[in-house]
Amino acid sequence: MGDIEATHAQTATRTRFGILALIATGTLINYLDRTILGIAAPALMKDLALDAAVMGVVFSAFSWSYAASQVPGGLFLDRFGTKLTYALSIGFWSLFTLLHAIVSSLTALLGLRLALGIAEAPCFPANSRVVATWFPRSERAFATGVYTVGEYIGLAFLSPVLFWLLAHYGWHSLFIICGGAGILFSFAWWRSYREPRDHPRTNAAELALIAEGGGMVDGASKGAPIDWSKAGKLLHFRQMWGICIGQFAGNSTLVFFLTWFPTYLATERHMDFLKIGFYAVLPFIAASVGVLFGGWWSDAMLRHGYSPNIARKLPIIAGLLLASTIITANFVESDLVVIAILSLAFFAQGMAALGWTLVSDIAPEGMLGLTGGIFNLAANMAGIITPLVIGAIVAATGSFFFALAYVGCLALVGALAYIFVLGDVERIRL
Repeated sequence: MGDIEATHAQTATRTRFGILALIATGTLINYLDRTILGIAAPALMKDLALDAAVMGVVFSAFSWSYAASQVPGGLFLDRFGTKLTYALSIGFWSLFTLLHAIVSSLTALLGLRLALGIAEAPCFPANSRVVATWFPRSERAFATGVYTVGEYIGLAFLSPVLFWLLAHYGWHSLFIICGGAGILFSFAWWRSYREPRDHPRTNAAELALIAEGGGMVDGASKGAPIDWSKAGKLLHFRQMWGICIGQFAGNSTLVFFLTWFPTYLATERHMDFLKIGFYAVLPFIAASVGVLFGGWWSDAMLRHGYSPNIARKLPIIAGLLLASTIITANFVESDLVVIAILSLAFFAQGMAALGWTLVSDIAPEGMLGLTGGIFNLAANMAGIITPLVIGAIVAATGSFFFALAYVGCLALVGALAYIFVLGDVERIRL
């Protein structure tokens, strides 16, 4: 009894937030590496003589292998654990990013995009696994928001630098710098990551805080045999279909900003590279704020006694409904107003980016990797389909009018999926 009282009296360490900083940094590098092609695209298209339709295929190619590797990547994660899986993933995706700098043909470019997709596949299932391991339920939406903000904050604050590098040193420099940074970080991850009970800086009070909130202080289980039938069993549950359809729809807004947004500003709004670099910052900053606000709002509602159905779903649904306003950018002339509309839509998409919190809440015991893999497979079908659809629309019409309409309508579909398909937010029991 005395030991328990001593544990609760002890001030809990905050080692989990250092671990959160690690996965936030990994996510920042992940999204820089997959999306700097969007920044390089106008110059690269000129050098390799690619038109909009072909560039749509190039943008999409990453997601072909990324989506196809989600379930195998999740099973690999469940089998070999977070530390090894993440280290291998970071190291290989950074190497493939670096090699983009020497491509001189469409074939080589497509090959590297496919390789990059395979290497990056375990990243977000691993992030979700880390949050479920290290954080009590009442902090998970905020933690998910913090690492998810890495998707946006790198491009938000580094875009001017990246466009400056593009203007002065060419598109090759972007891949060299970002790839090299990722390779260095893979060594930092291997040296720094531990499970909660194995970490030298975690005290008994923090372990108790995590455990009492449903965190896995001994680490998420690994060594699970690779069983493909489990994926089929998960798809019998409406919770999986609800989050998968919703995330696919919401991800289309994100994919637009990560792929075609700089080209939209260059061709539809006729901005030069340096002006694009300035304007491109604003939507990504807005999205960063949206992610953190959505996570804070969700956890605050949970702490104030709202059910998980309200606390987890309401920020996502509100965000998707607001993201659909991207369509209105078609009807204004002012560049400043367009950027304001796009910033509002991306802020809202950031609010809706809490689907990974739902993965932690509904995944069956011992199946976080597989559940996250299926979820990310569905989410990244948007990465396959949206660049192709937008490329085909722009090539056929010479305009982004119907491309923005497509993105906005999908956001509405996502909101409907979370409202009518998801059902109760509770752990699936096979």
